[in-house]
Amino acid sequence: MTAACVADPELIRCPGHPRSRIAHFHFGAAALAADVEIGVGHARRFYNIASVIPAIVLAAGRSSRMGRPKATLPLDADDTFLTHIVRTFLAAEVDDVVVVVGHDAEAIVNSFSESGLPARFVANPDYDRGQLSSLVAGLTFVDRPGVTAALVTLVDVPLVSPETVRAVVDRYRKTHVPIVRPTSGARHGHPLLIDRSLFDELRAADPVAGAKPIVRAHATAAGDIDIADEGAFLDIDTEEEYRNRITIGGRNRSIVDEGSR
Repeated sequence: MTAACVADPELIRCPGHPRSRIAHFHFGAAALAADVEIGVGHARRFYNIASVIPAIVLAAGRSSRMGRPKATLPLDADDTFLTHIVRTFLAAEVDDVVVVVGHDAEAIVNSFSESGLPARFVANPDYDRGQLSSLVAGLTFVDRPGVTAALVTLVDVPLVSPETVRAVVDRYRKTHVPIVRPTSGARHGHPLLIDRSLFDELRAADPVAGAKPIVRAHATAAGDIDIADEGAFLDIDTEEEYRNRITIGGRNRSIVDEGSR
């Protein structure tokens, strides 16, 4: 990808939810200035006074294998996939969570707004270019002075524990390696932590190859954490996986069945 990601910093109100806003990103020739102020509702957020590690949730895809937006799927009586992921980050003391949306963006934001949870949304109109385009949109949105790294996860992986998130952040703060990721044998899970030094490399990455070659090139033994949390590795892509995940998640099957009707 030779073009950098550019954003109009104006946040657009989501129809029907006057307090919800979405920032819209488009690919262009020049990068967004690092000192741009981003308005969210009635608040303003700056990243120029302390070390910050925000979280990015990628939820822009078509969910074609599931057949409906994964972000809005019920996980239990209280949460959808997306609200549970945001709660997990907040429980792990990650207080800035950014959700990248694309397909069915309005439905996802409207559903999330009912939770009252704090999160910021950025719309990636180029989501059909692949997951890398959403990652770049998220990284560019959070890339401000004071940001040292970003946590990245997928809306497909809703059962990560707060303890896993804390372990990833703690490992980064102790080692400052460019990539930190949960591992279990040969498996690599989420959330993935990416040091800010790699943001430009990811912006320039081949959209066909995606982020994996860069992550693999910068992964180290010090950044790979042996994690026993099965939720960090559980990727739910299909209706069958959605139903079967109840075995690992330990949740009430009737909730899943009701949400699948």
